Amino acid sequence: MQVQGRRQKRKPVAEMNVVPYIDVMLVLLVIFMVTAPMLNQGVKVDLPQVASEILPSDTNQQVLTLSVLADGTYYWNLGETVDTENQTDSAVSLEQMSEGVTKIIRARPDTLVYIRGDQQANYGVVVTAMAALQQAGVPNVGLITEAP
Repeated sequence: MQVQGRRQKRKPVAEMNVVPYIDVMLVLLVIFMVTAPMLNQGVKVDLPQVASEILPSDTNQQVLTLSVLADGTYYWNLGETVDTENQTDSAVSLEQMSEGVTKIIRARPDTLVYIRGDQQANYGVVVTAMAALQQAGVPNVGLITEAP
C-alpha cells in the first residue's frame, strides 16, 4: 500500500485583518488636520494670558464707560476710573452715541473705553456699538462683566 501525500486542509482564519482600517483612519486623520485650521471663523480677540488682570489705574488717562441698556439706549460716564453708577451723557440712537463718543475721542485720543452690556441687551446692539467705537477711532475696547 502506498500512502499518497495528503494535503492538509487549512483552517479558516477567524481573525479580522485591521491593516486596511488603519490606513483609512490615517488618511482621515490627515484630512481633518489639514481642513480644521480653515474652519475658524469669528472676531479676533486677544485673550489675557493670566486668570484676571486689574484695570489700568493711570491717572493721566481718562476712562469712558459706555453702557448699553436692554432697550437699546446708551449712556456713558467720563472720568478717571471705571464708573458704572454715574452718567455724563446719554443717547437713544447709535448715531447720537457715535457723535458724542467721537467728540470725546478726538479731544483725547488716549482715552480708555470700556463697554457694559445689559444681560438682556441684544447681542447685535452691543456689537454695533463696538463697531461704531472702532469707526470713531477707538483702537481697543474693554468689556466689563460682573463676577458670578
